Amino acid sequence: MYGFKDKTVFITGAAKGQGRAVALAFAKEGANIIAFDLAEKIPYPIYNDASKHALVEVKKEIEAVGGKAYIYAGDVRNADDIRAAVEGGVSCFGKIDVLFNNAGICAYGYSHELTEEQWDAMIDINLKGAWLAGKYVIPVMRAQRSGVIINNSSVGGLRGMNRLSHYAASKWALVGLTKSWALENTEYGIRVISIHPTGVNSPMNDGLAFMEGATPEEIAVRSAGNLIPVPWIEPEDVADSVLFLASDKAKYVTGSQYVLDAGLLTR
Repeated sequence: MYGFKDKTVFITGAAKGQGRAVALAFAKEGANIIAFDLAEKIPYPIYNDASKHALVEVKKEIEAVGGKAYIYAGDVRNADDIRAAVEGGVSCFGKIDVLFNNAGICAYGYSHELTEEQWDAMIDINLKGAWLAGKYVIPVMRAQRSGVIINNSSVGGLRGMNRLSHYAASKWALVGLTKSWALENTEYGIRVISIHPTGVNSPMNDGLAFMEGATPEEIAVRSAGNLIPVPWIEPEDVADSVLFLASDKAKYVTGSQYVLDAGLLTR
């Protein structure tokens, strides 16, 4: 439908949630997937799980729908890991056509109560991780003179958020990164877009609920303020938007913010 057969897509945070949904959606279109993920040594216990096993499962799912996958378990904050994943993926598939910067975390905390370690982890994973992926993928795309980069921000990248200042700061920064990359790389045929979903029905939402002693449904409704017709959007809804934006159907879209909020930001 979108013309991704034999294209190569690099996805960070590919093992679960939105990353997994996007990987499977591209694979169904015939794309090759470079899947990167592994939460490790993060000062928020809800994220310290075995993503390496989840990556293996995602690889099986990708292949089951007709795609090909190269997986790399590493830390998105580590330049050597990102560089190795990019080099390994290019060695396997020869190119990178799309980068989906999806890896990210979210956790509640008043700004004055956060530890320095918690602040650094939020900024390093959500922002530095995206920058590092671009640092090593952009030269590949420049050499090809084509490519699309989609940075997964949030509605929190367009508004303030109570008890989520560190998260909002990281997501606002992705907007500046997006616009700057778009300016820097237009002449090389590279488009750069940020997307801004509201709450997504994913393991991250489950983790936030656990922190609050609430159900995921309660957290989602609280976040949305009962404005939207459903308490959250599904990862597959995000995937549909990512495929459209990465396709030639969106060939004039770059440097823009694509909002998936069901009207939340109209408040």
